[in-house]
Amino acid sequence: MNYEQMSNNKLAITGKILEVPVFSHEVFGEGFYETKIEVKRLSEQVDVLPITISERLILEHDIKVGDVISVSGQFRSYNKMVDEKSRLMLTIFVREILGEEEIINGNNIDIVGYICKPPVYRTTPFKREICDVLLAVNRAYNKSDYIPCITWGRNARFIKNLPVGTKISLSGRIQSRVYQKIDSDGIVEDRTAYEVSVSKIALDGMHEGEEFSEII
Repeated sequence: MNYEQMSNNKLAITGKILEVPVFSHEVFGEGFYETKIEVKRLSEQVDVLPITISERLILEHDIKVGDVISVSGQFRSYNKMVDEKSRLMLTIFVREILGEEEIINGNNIDIVGYICKPPVYRTTPFKREICDVLLAVNRAYNKSDYIPCITWGRNARFIKNLPVGTKISLSGRIQSRVYQKIDSDGIVEDRTAYEVSVSKIALDGMHEGEEFSEII
């Protein structure tokens, strides 16, 4: 992974491990596990976020349920078949456990990517402006991560008219949000969405020959 691919998707998060890690997959003999981390907001609300972590890091740092850890890594996406339908899944991929001298307070992410669907602008009944945008973020081996982002106020007004293919830089935090989904049988199901709540936006100059792949 080159420097650009490392720097266009960076996060650092501090939180409490909530669940016993469960085996997910293996890459070149190295096992990766999934669990959940609870991250406090300044408002004292919490976000419960999925993380993927190497067995080597788990063993090296003796990670257990209830431990508070700081991690750095990337926010990644993958497709998973659920009820015979492909769903976009999101996870925090842990690259490193931070030491005490490196511990950060909270939840920070910086990403650079391309708008890959028309932004969706709306207002709440209380006239709060919101705009959702899906960003394609390049990764090694010709892969892309598709990251849902939500913007507010002036940022929402700024981003709502940007065309598909625009390269932008975003900063913010990862949040979880519970919503209700009604299936074809009328059954209401609680689901959790994960997205980047954006605090800063900057246009990023597109280099000649750069492209992004369409989400499938």
